Amino acid sequence: MTFRKTATVLLAASALALPASAQETDETAQGDVSVTIYQNGQSLVQDIRQLDIPRGTTRIEFPDVSAQIRPQTLSFNAADTAIVEQNFDFDLLTPQKLMEKAVGQTVTLIRTNPATGVETRERAEVLSTVGGVVVRIGDRIEVLRDDGLPVRVVFDEVPPNLRARPTLSVTLNSARGGMRPASIRYLTPGLGWNADYVALFDEARGTVDMQGWVTLTNTTGTTFHAADTLLVAGNPSRGGYSPPRGDLVRPGTETADRERLGDFYLYPLDERTTIANAQTKQVSFLDVQGVPARRVYSIGAGWLASDSDFRAASTAISFSSSREGGLGDALPAGTVRFYQRDQQGNPQFIGENGIGHTPMGSTLSLRTGDAFDVYMQAEVENRERITAAEYERSARYRVIEDGQVVREVEVDRAVDYYRTTMRYTFTNAKPEAVVVELTQSGLDRYWWGRDFRVISEDVEGEQLNADNRLYRVTVPANGERVVRVTYETRF
Repeated sequence: MTFRKTATVLLAASALALPASAQETDETAQGDVSVTIYQNGQSLVQDIRQLDIPRGTTRIEFPDVSAQIRPQTLSFNAADTAIVEQNFDFDLLTPQKLMEKAVGQTVTLIRTNPATGVETRERAEVLSTVGGVVVRIGDRIEVLRDDGLPVRVVFDEVPPNLRARPTLSVTLNSARGGMRPASIRYLTPGLGWNADYVALFDEARGTVDMQGWVTLTNTTGTTFHAADTLLVAGNPSRGGYSPPRGDLVRPGTETADRERLGDFYLYPLDERTTIANAQTKQVSFLDVQGVPARRVYSIGAGWLASDSDFRAASTAISFSSSREGGLGDALPAGTVRFYQRDQQGNPQFIGENGIGHTPMGSTLSLRTGDAFDVYMQAEVENRERITAAEYERSARYRVIEDGQVVREVEVDRAVDYYRTTMRYTFTNAKPEAVVVELTQSGLDRYWWGRDFRVISEDVEGEQLNADNRLYRVTVPANGERVVRVTYETRF
């Protein structure tokens, strides 16, 4: 029998044998608790308790602190007192710890005869708990085994260095005696929060209803009772590379109506809440109806390359967080889950995506999946080599007035010039027309290939930057459309 299994057998008996003061209760020694929870796994706990502190040097205990407290971050304050020493007792009362602390001590073993129900008691000295429990009973050595016979262990007392609850003790030097508020402040991991958004998309009306939920988690080993809770949204200093965000089309420039602390936004909970250990709790912080929104179909194409087959367009929901015509708030990082009503009026899940910390006034386009009915295939329809003279005919000349040089032509090194026609074929099986946003990327090539010219295009494009050109293509209902674009390049 392994020791872990033995500890399980001992659990019930150990609890029965402990003094009442060591039993688990819902009572707490905490006072006025405030919790500030960051999104990097760190939290600040502030606890103000009313204590009767005698004059002189004394030791005060603070049970019910976080089991993951960082003792080096502790700050203590009470009028007319100074802290001399602090200790954190994190050896918590468990069956395994009880047996380990009982090595060399005497306990009582109670065995029950399964046939008669008769109990027998024996005093035993605990010799070892490594790999199992070894005891000495009289002149024999015995290993407690899982042989089907009920065995309980009764301990005479709780070892003084075991705690039923995480406890911080401080040695104080007080200039006077009497009741006064004493506060402790410390950092701890184990408390966390993230934002979750539930969005109901109405495609016919072109709107979205958005609810925002704060999801709190507590794995500190301690329950924080009736805590004044403040959530901090932002990215505290951390190392590593942050990948680019595909959901944020353009960051906003509006200031949200929330308290700010440096570069962080603060989200206080309206009411005090109990954050129970090993619990997930959700609290609403956003509820906005009828925000303008639209479905967006998008797809990308590589530079002068052909697709081997048709590819599905991405489908996304686009909306704004602006004050006018948007959600009207700064959005902490989290997950947005989209729903849409079916013909019976029942909301059905249609996809989800994550967002980073988003300033108010931003435009977002959150991808929810691949389109079922909308496809595109990019193909090189024609590519031919052209002469330098033909290439120069499409060059952009600089005109200088007042009798000066009317054009400037740079002499290129000996390179090949090409004229390439790309054919983009779009298909749409939906009963209504759709607009597909095609982004042609790869235009900003290496230094020797950055000179490209768009000679003709069936749909006028928008140059987003040096590398990307956007085409908004309307594809008819239950139909297809072919769009051609011709480029001249020197590679």
